[in-house]
Amino acid sequence: MSRVQTGLRYSEEHEWLDVEQSPAKVGVSAVAADALGDVVYLDLPEVGSEVTAGTTCGEIESTKSVSDLYSPVTGTIVEVNQEAIDNPALVNEDPYGAGWLFAVEVSAEGPLLSAEEYASKNGGEL
Repeated sequence: MSRVQTGLRYSEEHEWLDVEQSPAKVGVSAVAADALGDVVYLDLPEVGSEVTAGTTCGEIESTKSVSDLYSPVTGTIVEVNQEAIDNPALVNEDPYGAGWLFAVEVSAEGPLLSAEEYASKNGGEL
């Protein structure tokens, strides 16, 4: 069973949001990373671009499929994780740490789930 990190909030589309940091960091959950299989490519939004909660902002490609990334918030991208772009396996190895995807200055949040709600809905363990 995939681990769900407490202290984060989650979108229905499996992205996590850490608002304890400023700017807020975004990544994909271990549930999503495990379902995708080996991640081999990331297409992330550009620094300075605007993202809108609930809309696509990039792609994540694995050996199994290509999936859209959705922004859990509305705001401005202030950083992308170049290490994850250079080594997409970080998403599988450490989805809540070194495998984060981008940082955003949040102006509004979309509908988000608590870690408990997300784990219950998606079969993850806290």
